Amino acid sequence: MSNRIIAWPLALLSLVVTLYGLANVMPAIGDFRIGPFDMVFFRGSFFALCAVVVMLSVLGRSDGSFQHRLISLVAVICTLGLLWSSWSFYQISSKLDEAMFLFGPAEMWLALIAAGGSLFFCWRIWGVPVALLGIFGILYMATGHHWPGILQTVEMDMAETLAQNLLYSLDSGILGSTFSIVITTVFPFIILGAVLEGVGAGDSMIRIAFSCMRHTAGGPAHAAVLSSGLFGTVSGSAVGNVVGTGVVTIPMIKRRGFTPNFAGAVEAAASTGGQIMPPIMGAAALVMADFVGVSYLTIIIAVLVPAIAYYGSLFAMIVFESRRLGIKVDANEDNGVGQPTRQDYLNLLLIFAPLGLIVVLLIMGLSPSGASISALALLFPLSFINPAVREKPIKLIQALCGGGRTFSQLLMAIAAVSIVISALSVTGVPLKFGILLGSLVSDSLLLSLVIAAFCCIILGMGMPTLPAYVTVATIAIPAMLQLGLEPLTAHMFVFFIAVASAITPPVALAAFAAASISGGGPVGTSVQASKVGVMIFAIPFAFAFNPLLLTVDSAGVEFSLVAWLWLLVKLVVGILLVATALTGFDKRKLNLVEILVRLAAACFLLAPGMFMDPIGVALTVVALVWHRRADCKVFRLKVAD
Repeated sequence: MSNRIIAWPLALLSLVVTLYGLANVMPAIGDFRIGPFDMVFFRGSFFALCAVVVMLSVLGRSDGSFQHRLISLVAVICTLGLLWSSWSFYQISSKLDEAMFLFGPAEMWLALIAAGGSLFFCWRIWGVPVALLGIFGILYMATGHHWPGILQTVEMDMAETLAQNLLYSLDSGILGSTFSIVITTVFPFIILGAVLEGVGAGDSMIRIAFSCMRHTAGGPAHAAVLSSGLFGTVSGSAVGNVVGTGVVTIPMIKRRGFTPNFAGAVEAAASTGGQIMPPIMGAAALVMADFVGVSYLTIIIAVLVPAIAYYGSLFAMIVFESRRLGIKVDANEDNGVGQPTRQDYLNLLLIFAPLGLIVVLLIMGLSPSGASISALALLFPLSFINPAVREKPIKLIQALCGGGRTFSQLLMAIAAVSIVISALSVTGVPLKFGILLGSLVSDSLLLSLVIAAFCCIILGMGMPTLPAYVTVATIAIPAMLQLGLEPLTAHMFVFFIAVASAITPPVALAAFAAASISGGGPVGTSVQASKVGVMIFAIPFAFAFNPLLLTVDSAGVEFSLVAWLWLLVKLVVGILLVATALTGFDKRKLNLVEILVRLAAACFLLAPGMFMDPIGVALTVVALVWHRRADCKVFRLKVAD
């Protein structure tokens, strides 16, 4: 089917999804209120609208081949099934508060149709891993009583179990509590991010970043980190960030003298970090606030130091890689994007004014959705300071359409995750996993964290951050809480590792996207990205053992300024030690023993315990003195020659 035929209906329906969703979470203005609508009606109707949007997106990808025509036919059938299921959900779920309802085979098959349609679209949009996870959840829910050993579940009525836990419940299933959190909290931020991208400040941000970094040896690589960090906090998508900024930054990083793999790795690592950069971050952070039961402002404060530390580590890796390759400063290099103009600096208001308003409103006590809608209301008139928007105001409508389309696609992944959560909940897997983990690791928090991190990376392969975070949080966090972690710290740990899965081989979506631009190898780029962004794996362990790093009392430690500052000093030194060790270069090339000493020093500095700090400090002093003396010796030999 022609893309041109699909484009207008898709845009129009995406706009309807956006306006309908915003109307539901719109705060009251005096006595005037649009939403929230009746919850059962809104969930069913909103999901139905999103299903049609996703169907049109799938049809728009068709190239006319037999395979694509078959996929298009299945997409239409699945959409009809989802519409029918949404109507049935409204008819039945609205009566559950009034009287008991006995679910039979008809409701079971409708629930399976809803699950099958959602997983089909999830496969088409997000790939096989997410869809397979949902299929596994359904199979386990239906056949768990036949599984051996600890995996065996209590036998239940299949029709009632599948119907209620897949579809007909406001607490579990496709339209359950996770769905509610996403549409009331995450949705406004996704629309705000889409509009922030659409108002055209991205190019200005890149030009300013290149101008600021022109006097550094890393040049374009540092600019990529800076621009991707700013752009990422708006988009909240690692792959979208790579595509949005990487097409400009990666070729320039290569021209400066870095390898294609390193160029792609820097962009992938920087883009991935955008999901942990306040104030917007990714959708998972908004869900985490609801799961933990703290304000979103608390999440922002808690993640601030780790996020800055991560981006600081990227800058450090680039500095020492530049030294290793002998790359010098070239302030006169043509960066290909031109010098920033007055309008570029003015366009930054389009980014910082809405983000600043969000922070102020959160401090004043407004809800995240209310703050994001207020920022959206500010952004619309403010966007006209950009001549491109004044010339084509339709860009704002197009941005709203893009936001609705993006969210509709995300909702299919949420449907798959909701199926998994329901399967885990009804079968008691989190409790069993907690007991099993407790018996395996006894009181070892480190081993528990390593297992949780491994599970998160495995489940996160090929998945968006939000599904990976929610799935692992459901399974692993109860066990982590048993070992003494506070809920905020445990959830933040899982959140960071879920974000890191975007650059973790063998399936690293952000790294693969960067490799397609840089011309490097996908696996090589993902390995290099894991090395460049290694602190995104290390920092979660650091704040798990030192919760003071998260700054807030909810992390489980009373704030102490002196202890906090000392922790920051250790973190900075640890980052520099790791950066030099992994690049194998400081003032000169490091040998294997020096590398191992530096890595050991970093580990001791960030590990808890009375005797860890002195050992870490001693090893750091040994490493630096050793390196300085050896460097002076090399210098004297060169002078003598």
